[in-house]
Amino acid sequence: MMNHHTESLMISQVSPKHSRMRRLLRMLAMFGPGVIVMLANTDAGCIITAAQSGAEWGYSMVLPQLVLIPIVYLVQEITVRLGTITGQGHGELIRKHFGRGWAWISVSTLFLSAIGALVTEFAGIAGVGELFGISPDYSVSVATILLIVLGLTGSYKRVERIGIAMGLFELLLVPAAIMAHPSGHALLRGLATIPLGHSSYIFLLAANVGAVIMPWMIFYQQSAVVDRRMTKEHLKLARVDTLVGSIVTQVVMLAVVIMIAATVGRVNPSQPLSTVTQISHGLMPFLGPVGAKLIFGMGMLGASFVAALVVSLAGAWGIGEVTGIRHSVNAKWHEAKGFYTIYTCVHIGGAILVFSGINLINLAVDTEVMNSLLLPIVLGFLLLLEAKALPKEWRMQGIYKHVVRTISVIIMVFGLYMGIQLIV
Repeated sequence: MMNHHTESLMISQVSPKHSRMRRLLRMLAMFGPGVIVMLANTDAGCIITAAQSGAEWGYSMVLPQLVLIPIVYLVQEITVRLGTITGQGHGELIRKHFGRGWAWISVSTLFLSAIGALVTEFAGIAGVGELFGISPDYSVSVATILLIVLGLTGSYKRVERIGIAMGLFELLLVPAAIMAHPSGHALLRGLATIPLGHSSYIFLLAANVGAVIMPWMIFYQQSAVVDRRMTKEHLKLARVDTLVGSIVTQVVMLAVVIMIAATVGRVNPSQPLSTVTQISHGLMPFLGPVGAKLIFGMGMLGASFVAALVVSLAGAWGIGEVTGIRHSVNAKWHEAKGFYTIYTCVHIGGAILVFSGINLINLAVDTEVMNSLLLPIVLGFLLLLEAKALPKEWRMQGIYKHVVRTISVIIMVFGLYMGIQLIV
C-alpha cells in the first residue's frame, strides 16, 4: 500500500509537468486575433497582387515581402495595445476622443471599403468554383449562407477557430511554390536586385506595401481583442500572436511571388494574371492540374473565406462602436439585433453586387484605391489614439516611437501614391 510520503513525492514530480502544460494551453487559448487578421490580410486581392509582382519582376519582389514582416507587426501591435489597455474598439475610441463626426467619417468609409473588399473575396470564391465547374451563383450563395450562419453562432471563439481553420488552407501555397522548382541562384540574385528606377516596379512595390495594412485590419484586431476580453495581462501573448500572424501572412505572399516568378514570370511575364482562372491556367503547364487547380484553388479559397469573415465583422463592429449599439459576437441574436443585421446585410450586399454582373476586376481596383486613400486617415487616427488614449506608461517611447511613426508615414505615402496612380 502506498504511504503518504510516497504519494506526496509522486504528486510533486508530476505537478510541474501538468502546470507547464496548463500554462501552455492557457497561452495557446489566447492566440487568435493576430493570426486570423493576418491570414485575412493575404486575401484574394493580395494574392493577385503578389502574382502580378512575381510575373513582372520575378525574384526582385522577394526582399520587399521580407521587409514587410516587421512593418505589419509594428503597426498592428499598436491596435493590440489600444484594445488590451483601454478595453474599447477603434471606432469607439475615435468617437470618445475626437467626436462622433470624425468617428462617422472613419467608419462610413470603412464600411464602403468592407463591402468592396467582400466583393473581391466573393470573386475569389467564385473563381475557385469555376476551376471545378461550379457556377458562381452556387459557390457565392453557399459561401454567403455559411458566413452569415457562422457569424450568428453567438461565440467569438467559435468564429475565430473556424476562420483560422479555413485560412490555414493558404499554407498550401507554400508546397505549390516548392513544386514550381525555383532557382536558388536566381533567387539570391533577385534578393540583391531592387530596380527602383522603374516606375512599374515602384507601382507594384506601392501595391504590396498598401496591401500589407488594410484599414479593416486595424478595426478588426482591436475589436477582436476586446471581444476576447483580453487585458493588459494578456498583452505579451497578444504581441506574440500578432508576430506569428505577421510571419505567416508574408510567408504566403513570398510563396506566391516565388511560385509565379519560377513559372509564368520565367517564360511569359506579360501574361495577364488578374483573376483566379488566369493564374491557375498560367500555372498548369508547370504544376500540372493537381497543383494548379487543387492546391492553388484551395489556398485561394481559404484566403477568400477568412478575409470575407474578417472584413464583414470589421465593418459591423465599426458601425456598432460608433452608434453605441451592442456589438459583440458573443451575444445572441436577440441581444444584438442591430449588430447582426449589419453583419448580415454586408454579406447580402456583397453577393448582390457579384450577381449584378458588375465588372469585378474594376471593382477590385476601385476597392484598392479606396483602401489606399483611407490609409492616411486610419493610420493617422491610430497614431493619435496611441498618443492620446493610452496612459503614458503604455505609449511608445524614444527611438521606437520615431521608427514606428516613420514607417507609418512611409505606408501612408505609398498608399496615396498607389491610389493616385490607379485613378489616373
